[in-house]
Amino acid sequence: MWQIWLIAAGVFIIGEIITVGFLLFWLSIASLIAMVVSFFTSNVIIQMTVFVISSGLLIFATKPLVKKLAKKDSVSTNVYSIIGKTAIVIEDIDWASGTGQIKCEGEVWSAKTDEQIDIPTGSEVEIVSIEGVKAYVKPLKIVAAK
Repeated sequence: MWQIWLIAAGVFIIGEIITVGFLLFWLSIASLIAMVVSFFTSNVIIQMTVFVISSGLLIFATKPLVKKLAKKDSVSTNVYSIIGKTAIVIEDIDWASGTGQIKCEGEVWSAKTDEQIDIPTGSEVEIVSIEGVKAYVKPLKIVAAK
């Protein structure tokens, strides 16, 4: 029976290499523990019990460590990378109708504001959030209307 536990450990290790979840590694270790137990008893129920208990203990005992290591500052990418950046209004932003456009880093975005003000063309705004294809902005420097 020890051969089956060794094969299971190998399969779990290969699965861990393919995925990045760091869960199958502990199942592989539990398989090796069950393999050691199989040298002392041929009772499959005892071996399975050792496998289940040891894998559960390994997973729950290392969960805080894995969370601590995995907790890194995430880097905003794609759409979310422009949040907090400054943009120029290229089409008047009308708060009532929710229309307007801004230009940020060479890209044109539809824009809205939650504040009850109209923002004229040429004004500087800060991008507060992105919802769908619209950028929500707040004014920084409002250019006087012509």
